[in-house]
Order: sequence, then structure tokens, then C-alpha cells
Amino acid sequence: MAAALLHHHAAGRLTVRSAGSTPANTLNPAVVESMAELGLDLTGEHPKPLTTDAVEAADVVIAMGCGDTCHVYPGKHYLDWDLEDPAGQGVDAVRLIRDDIDRRVRALLAELL
Repeated sequence: MAAALLHHHAAGRLTVRSAGSTPANTLNPAVVESMAELGLDLTGEHPKPLTTDAVEAADVVIAMGCGDTCHVYPGKHYLDWDLEDPAGQGVDAVRLIRDDIDRRVRALLAELL
């Protein structure tokens, strides 16, 4: 959700990548539905593992509870967003998580640009 929201709000001004330390096999249907409500289509996306190359290429790395499993490199700006996990939650709960992420993304974008 964070990558899609940042990509949307940045409108081409940033390169955005999404990956997880332990990605699921498929996207959460409640996440897909809640993002579609904002006009963001995630149906062509798929969970991807976080790689060393992705972290090395990044200027800012946003972690969401990955703890010691995240790759940490000197010189990178790391943010750890403590968020509720949308896994197994219905769309009503996911909307609240989405909206929390959206607020954080907008604040980050204002800081970066």
C-alpha cells in the first residue's frame, strides 16, 4: 500500500519500489479492494522479496516491522513505521491501515520534495 500511495502522490517525481522481508504468495484481497476505492489498481502487482540490490539502490528505506530481517546499510535513511498488519483483516480494518499509511506517505513526500 505504501509504495502504491507514494507512487501515486509523487506523480513521477520519485522512483518507488516495494518489497518485503517475508512476502506473502499473493496480495491481500482486502488491500486490493481498499486501494481500488482510491482508484489505485493493484491487480497487476505481486509480492516481492526484499533484496540487497533494492536496499543498496534506495535513498530511503521504509520498514514496517521487519526488525532484524531487514538489510541495513550505512548511509541509507531508514524509517520504521509501526503499523498494524493487514493480513487476515477485513476491508474495514484495512481502510484504517491504508489511511494511516497515506498520512505517513504524504508527510514523507513533503519532507523529500
